[in-house]
Amino acid sequence: MPKGELSMEAAGIAATHSLVTPFQTYNALPLVSTGCDSYASWMPEFKDLSPMLTTDAVADAVVDSLPYKEWRDEHLVITGGEPLLGWQRAYPDLLEHPKMRSLKEITFETNGTQKLDDKFKEYLERWNWGHFSNVDRQITFSVSPKLSVSGEVWEEAIKPEVVAEYELYGYTYLKFVIASQDDADEAEKATAAYRAAGLKGPVYLMPVGGVESVYHINNRAVAEFAMKKGYRYSDRLQVPLFKNEWGT
Repeated sequence: MPKGELSMEAAGIAATHSLVTPFQTYNALPLVSTGCDSYASWMPEFKDLSPMLTTDAVADAVVDSLPYKEWRDEHLVITGGEPLLGWQRAYPDLLEHPKMRSLKEITFETNGTQKLDDKFKEYLERWNWGHFSNVDRQITFSVSPKLSVSGEVWEEAIKPEVVAEYELYGYTYLKFVIASQDDADEAEKATAAYRAAGLKGPVYLMPVGGVESVYHINNRAVAEFAMKKGYRYSDRLQVPLFKNEWGT
């Protein structure tokens, strides 16, 4: 969903917040069953809930969440909002932190619209090839382009040349969220555009739905379409396991 539009649920939450400010933490915010489930990360109404942390504090918090309080085989995923929008210069500081140097694998969950900064590309190339340590490393770009059902304009949401360049710096795949046959057809059209730009990575289709009642409406149909077209099916494992909760 584009930043200028909200699901009815998120719009109501924002209106409530602007009037009485009842929420003290992100975890206290109401959840939405459809629409943008990360509205709290980019809506200005909730910016006061985002703490300003130093690199040391971020590294401490991340490592403290690990089972052994150090990097072993864990995988760091940076999501958003859009993690490549305005943050590219900040990542080297974090990744070079002493507590982060044993990290082996990192994924950027992006909508695929942001070009990689030249200095960031240089850094990723060095990091990926282990120039900072003897650790074998892997960079992944999980690209989830917005389809027109989200309200995004095709020319602004589908950037084949941008995404094709990601593949020079890490393993890259596409993931489309599907709610209808129209979405599936549009995903197929978009895939053709990315292929024409040179992208070789796989394509995943994921059914829409943050709660089981919505998720189960079309998950089988999406899986069957994926098999028919030679795409991969991406489950929403967090839905049956954790239901609709923050942090899942």
